[in-house]
Amino acid sequence: MEQHIILLFFSFFIEAVVLWQYASSLFCSSHSSKIRMSLLSALYTILFLLSLLGQTGLNIIIFFVMNTVFLYTLFKLRLLTALFHSAILTAIVGISELAVFGIMSRFFPHFLLEAGVGLVFFTVFSKIFYFAVIYLLIDLFKEKKANQEQSGHSELLLMLIPVSSVFIIFTFLTIGEISSFTTPVDFMVTICAVFLLMVNLLVFGISQYNKKKSQEFTDMQLLFQKESDSAEYYEMMLAQNENQSILIHDIKKHLQSIRLLNEKNDSDKINAYIQQLMESSDLKETAKICDNEMLNAILCRYQRQCRDKHIVFHTDIRSGAVQTIYQHDLTSLFCNLLDNAVESAENIPDSFIELTVQKKENSSFIVIIAINSCRSAPVYDQDGLPVSHKTNKNRHGFGIKSIKKVIKQYHGNLQMYYDDDSATFHTIITLKQ
Repeated sequence: MEQHIILLFFSFFIEAVVLWQYASSLFCSSHSSKIRMSLLSALYTILFLLSLLGQTGLNIIIFFVMNTVFLYTLFKLRLLTALFHSAILTAIVGISELAVFGIMSRFFPHFLLEAGVGLVFFTVFSKIFYFAVIYLLIDLFKEKKANQEQSGHSELLLMLIPVSSVFIIFTFLTIGEISSFTTPVDFMVTICAVFLLMVNLLVFGISQYNKKKSQEFTDMQLLFQKESDSAEYYEMMLAQNENQSILIHDIKKHLQSIRLLNEKNDSDKINAYIQQLMESSDLKETAKICDNEMLNAILCRYQRQCRDKHIVFHTDIRSGAVQTIYQHDLTSLFCNLLDNAVESAENIPDSFIELTVQKKENSSFIVIIAINSCRSAPVYDQDGLPVSHKTNKNRHGFGIKSIKKVIKQYHGNLQMYYDDDSATFHTIITLKQ
């Protein structure tokens, strides 16, 4: 009886791990990992306790219900979709156990009569079968993105592990059918079978973890490249402003040249000269928003974006407030901050963005406050920061990571919250000079 309870607990533990990997690989979660882990543990604890009643029909129904609750409440799924995937998991659990029972009945009948080794082999064999089928389904249901296509061959190679495990189990069963295991060989073989299942789960988990970290690294590199390109763009704008200042300084000489042409009554050359000056990029108008050239170039760009998107853009940048911040950090901080603000305020009637930057009196701190219109309150992670609402979170959320990186570099602090009364999102950043 005690061994039966331990195997039941082991079975539900493996099924919970497989469900976690299945859901995490295929669906976008709406809650933090801690909440998901807590609910999964609670649901499968209830499932384990009810299974002690020994009612097979009840176990199947409860297994289906618990999986549905987990998928529907913690992931962004419609109820019908959650029911569909829960039904798939329930069916595969049942099929794997029936298939293994049929194989052992046909080829290794005396194992089913043994309460010790036979029950362990049945449990391990059925869970490896269940794991292998779920692994194939995960690969089948995944969206075929470019990076997933490139790693498809390695994922197929990983399938050799559960296939090899099944072959090893067959080998153990065949040996045990020909000549019964003696003590302590039976115990050692049992432990080997359990370890074999754990190795399958561990390899799969490490594979998923490495894939996630590799994707995060790639996305971070792309973010760094984007920020580098943005810095070069703003430096180019600064060079253009300098050229404009030089042109204005030289305007007197241009007027003298035009006067000489006028004395010769050469109207065609005068018109061509004036037209050339008017079309010069150096004469394009630039706004003066703040006294920091790099930040001014950044804000001018977002001012034009807001004007095109009908978003009111207010700024209050105090003189000398950001002089101690490096230019590439200004780009990372304000571009990501304003990108999120513009995206949030877009397509909202009478939307606005307010940006305030000032130095606190008698201190070495810079305070940056951004307030923008926001249609609804975001979902927050365990750190109190908003979670990306986009479909593929693995490809987003790096803007806030970049902001946090700059804040950490300047020994600062970040606070974000949503005001329901005014339907606005507030970001407060404190940096130490």
